[in-house]
Amino acid sequence: MTRRILGPQRAQQAKLLSKRYLLRMATIVAMLVLLVALAACGSGSGASAGNPANDSTNSSTNSGSDTASADKTDGDTAAATPAASPAIPATKDADLVIPVADISNKASFFPVEIGGTKLEVIAVKAPDGTIRTAFNTCQVCYDSGQGYYKQTGSELECQSCGNHFTMDQVEVLSGGCNPVPIFAADKTVTSESITVPLAYLQEAKAIFANWKS
Repeated sequence: MTRRILGPQRAQQAKLLSKRYLLRMATIVAMLVLLVALAACGSGSGASAGNPANDSTNSSTNSGSDTASADKTDGDTAAATPAASPAIPATKDADLVIPVADISNKASFFPVEIGGTKLEVIAVKAPDGTIRTAFNTCQVCYDSGQGYYKQTGSELECQSCGNHFTMDQVEVLSGGCNPVPIFAADKTVTSESITVPLAYLQEAKAIFANWKS
């Protein structure tokens, strides 16, 4: 009788233990799943937090690259564009004195004002080393208003007819379409300066009457 009673009791106890075991296992599994989920969330947050930093770094890098590119472009533009010559003050109703030290193979243009009329004198060092001078107006085109010269490369170009002249042709040719020469007899030359007298400048007023008009 006792064995018959204990048998069912033990079976019932075994079932109860089995349920408790399963409940604990289910709890453990649930905790593990929760931990895995939390770990995954933490990893995702870290990655998300890392991305802005990467974006910031990339942004800074791109910004630096853009700045460097802009600087390079500015540098290239500056290198491609010749520096403007400093403005030369006009000589008014006086001898024009040109410092020899200021003359190079790039033409210099010296403004003059005589009795209210604006004139301009070209001075340039020719390939042979001599300094050449001429009025910045054309012997043919002077009355057009556009008969003056600008340097294009290593030549002077008339802005009216488009004729070109090399620097070694300045103060050599007389007559025709070329800069009106100022010959040695019309100026005083020393080792330090070239002086074009007021009287000669006054004679040249007529060819500048419509200059750059």
